[in-house]
Amino acid sequence: MNPLKNRSLVSISDFNREEQISILDMAEDFEKNPNQDLLKGYIVATLFFEPSTRTRLSFDSAASRLGARVIGFSESSSSSVSKGETLKDTILTVSNYSDIIVMRHPKEGSARYASEVSPVPIVNAGDGANQHPTQCLLDLYSIRKTQGRLEEINIAFVGDLKYGRTVHSLVIALCNHRATFHLVSPPALQLPESIKWLIQSNHLTYKEYEELDQVLSFADVIYMTRVQQERFADPIEYEKVKNAYVLKSDMLGSTRANLKIMHPLPRVNEISQDVDETEKAYYFQQALNGVYVRQAILTSILGVK
Repeated sequence: MNPLKNRSLVSISDFNREEQISILDMAEDFEKNPNQDLLKGYIVATLFFEPSTRTRLSFDSAASRLGARVIGFSESSSSSVSKGETLKDTILTVSNYSDIIVMRHPKEGSARYASEVSPVPIVNAGDGANQHPTQCLLDLYSIRKTQGRLEEINIAFVGDLKYGRTVHSLVIALCNHRATFHLVSPPALQLPESIKWLIQSNHLTYKEYEELDQVLSFADVIYMTRVQQERFADPIEYEKVKNAYVLKSDMLGSTRANLKIMHPLPRVNEISQDVDETEKAYYFQQALNGVYVRQAILTSILGVK
């Protein structure tokens, strides 16, 4: 029996270590053969109350390549939310039309609430500055694919660690794999204390830095992030930190041969375009990996594989 069948994925912690690995293994199979009719007759609803390109389109691609039909909306202004409809009513209505709901919402905790009221499984595609578990799984897949392992990785997270939901989810997951965490950020954007406590409670090590060049020589993975203007209530505070870190190709000379640079995208200017041509750039392949991982998530939760 498939232990993931009919289960929602709201936090990366909703799937244990073994279940996460099973998703990665299944994604490997989908990478070899992504076009299958496993979800023919199923309907996947994608409800994006917040802008998205890669996540929404990769879910659409994943579902379509498996034969499912996709319904939904890409911004709340095109839904009845703009008329004052509650999230509960939206979820209960859309669940009548679909077998699974993929949802992005700007409010933290919205995905958990949706999972509690929905009769069909909910997949969290990002809830505010909280978590982004499907991005986390594709990040794990990308790390394993490029490093040949998940265990004992030296990973440097750079940029917005306070509001970066992709960072939060990935740190939580990598605590299961004995990672060492190198946290590069301005003081105002440091990793939340609750996530640091989780690292410590797992008897793992984290170090904090304010300069990017302090971690370049020993990192296996550099995980760059965008400073997210939409998370700042005060535009002056955003202006102070928006260009805190910019990675350029001429900075990569002393890095490890196995180094890969990842980014959840979109980028603004935190990775110079001259890095794209280097063998260490992995962020576009990382985005492609999202299709295979999301195929594994959809088929597992719907119980067809």
